[in-house]
Amino acid sequence: MTLQIPEENFNLEEDSDNNQEQFEHFRFVVDPGQKMLRIDKFLVDKIQNASRNKIQEAANNGNILVNSAVVKRNYKVKPNDTITIVLSYPPREIEIIAEDIPLTIIYEDDAFLIVNKNPGMVVHPSYGHYSGTLVNALAYHLKDLPLFNSKDPRPGLVHRIDKDTSGILVVAKTDEAKTKLGLQFFNKTSDRKYRALVWGNMEENEGTITGHIGRNLKNRKVMDVFPEGDYGKHAVTHYRVLERLGYVNLVECILETGRTHQIRAHFKSIGHPLFNDVDYGGNQILKGTTFTKYKQFVQNCFKICPRQALHAKTLGFIHPVTDKYISFDSEIPDDMAALIQKWREYTSNREE
Repeated sequence: MTLQIPEENFNLEEDSDNNQEQFEHFRFVVDPGQKMLRIDKFLVDKIQNASRNKIQEAANNGNILVNSAVVKRNYKVKPNDTITIVLSYPPREIEIIAEDIPLTIIYEDDAFLIVNKNPGMVVHPSYGHYSGTLVNALAYHLKDLPLFNSKDPRPGLVHRIDKDTSGILVVAKTDEAKTKLGLQFFNKTSDRKYRALVWGNMEENEGTITGHIGRNLKNRKVMDVFPEGDYGKHAVTHYRVLERLGYVNLVECILETGRTHQIRAHFKSIGHPLFNDVDYGGNQILKGTTFTKYKQFVQNCFKICPRQALHAKTLGFIHPVTDKYISFDSEIPDDMAALIQKWREYTSNREE
């Protein structure tokens, strides 16, 4: 079986940097039993949604390397070859349509605004999500600003949170603010605190999860935690148990780094996936009893909060104009608040 080691994308991660999503990197180590095969045919079978024309274009541009040497598209793949390829994403021809979508804005000045994003809202346009995103809403709200009069699908964004994660985002309104805020996220000097409901009873009241985070070697849609120095990027999550609710715990998460799906992947790696996190196994009944009544209770909880129970609650940073530290806080949304309350009642009834 060929080992695929997907390289990191140059993209806007949970709060990485300001680079736009331009290139996708792949690396393959060819199986020892592989028969000789043209490299364009080999790669078409290995890379999802990559056409042969796209592969050949990469070869013509010198973007396919075998054992660190550029090869042509008719190169014959051999056992144990190490193949790397850089594929460019399609040109950005997405026209950002301004849409009058309600936003919960908890602060705004001439430099930036703070949005409390609802769960289920995609942050920026991407494949399959060309409308109804936070950027579409911002394009309407900030339509008179130069920064929002381009085809840039991410104007003003310096970080993001997942579609089904709720909470605070900062959006720059000027190029200067975007640069200054972006540097704070890149240098990890901003303060971010999350609330999460996780499966299981944590052994310690507080602790730190450390582990490199990178794309799962089999499923690129999810992230995995790898040994230090092996693969992925260094990631650190500090946590504190706020409330023990029997088979689940409410925790505060403080990000020292900001990798894609960092909290979700880190807590899965220590055996405590986020409640109802479909991608990381939290949508199964992982702790508790075998009683039918309990199973029905958990299923009802899944319906109350039909997403991973994660909220970006607090964000602090240096103001890009005044150079003073400021911090913003948000309320936990109704679905997650109702979920937590339901577990409180369940725990209370068990203790009576």
